[in-house]
Amino acid sequence: MKTPIVTDTTLRDGSHAVSHSFTPEFVGQIVNRLAEAKVPVIEVSHGSGLGGSTIQQGFSTHDEWLLIEQAVANKKDSKVASLFVPGIGTRPEILKAAEYGVDILRVAVHCTEADVSQQYFEQAKKSGLGTVGFLMMSHTQPPEALAKQAKLMESYGADCVYVVDSAGALVPESVRERVSALKDALSINVGFHAHNNLGLAIGNTVAALEAGADQIDGTLRGLGAGVGNAPTEVLVAVLNKMKIDTGINLTILMDTAEELVAPVFQYPNVIDRDNLASGYAGVYNSFLLHVREAAAHFNINPVAIIEELGRRGAVAGQEDWILDVALELQQKELVK
Repeated sequence: MKTPIVTDTTLRDGSHAVSHSFTPEFVGQIVNRLAEAKVPVIEVSHGSGLGGSTIQQGFSTHDEWLLIEQAVANKKDSKVASLFVPGIGTRPEILKAAEYGVDILRVAVHCTEADVSQQYFEQAKKSGLGTVGFLMMSHTQPPEALAKQAKLMESYGADCVYVVDSAGALVPESVRERVSALKDALSINVGFHAHNNLGLAIGNTVAALEAGADQIDGTLRGLGAGVGNAPTEVLVAVLNKMKIDTGINLTILMDTAEELVAPVFQYPNVIDRDNLASGYAGVYNSFLLHVREAAAHFNINPVAIIEELGRRGAVAGQEDWILDVALELQQKELVK
């Protein structure tokens, strides 16, 4: 099994878990430690990508460009990546990312909508950025369909395309099938991004590697949307046990996760009822905080909202459905 490229996305996916409240000082500290540990790629942006600080996605406490500035200043030999979601971010954000020293743009779309990404891959390439395609909610489509979408991204200029388990809904067999399909179809790298709703983030990442994945993601202490991601420090420890030498310093990762990241958690990082329901129903993990707020406001069980969102097939960008569903459920309860 070859050595994968590891991306730590604590400072992007983890942003969801702290209501987008990272400070420039915190970002500088974390990037400095990750770079010292020789983590190849460090992702930094609003949780929903460049330009994500909005009423729908959640406002950032600090301007994300200040965060990116600190990341670039502390990156040493590591590369800084930022997420970009078409419709949330725009072309000017790509130009600004390049100007600020971002190295890699990760273009994320729903896994059936790769065709909307072309202009953004092309702009990223013109701006001298490395490019990664993110096929979000990959559990909703069969492997063959994902491979066709990935081929589109490859044709637009992607250097790598990820199978993204946005809801933490995949199991090892379905991960292997999807990663294998992309490996067979593409001449570029294939990545895998896990969430831990079913307790399978590490196991699924190992399954992705067994299927030939070239790139994998993690977050320190698993900090991320919903119940979080594959913990980077655990992932590196597992790879070490598998005799796969990433060159990453595990001790620095463990110390950073324990001393700097653990104290910022706003709620316990456990697979509770809401997170399990989200993974089982296949609902986008970044919806969870919004679901909990709506449930409290309308006095509705959050699981009921999650299950209805799953039935409707809600995808990223449809956060407005959360309030609609909560109101409808409340009205049904009043009619009883």
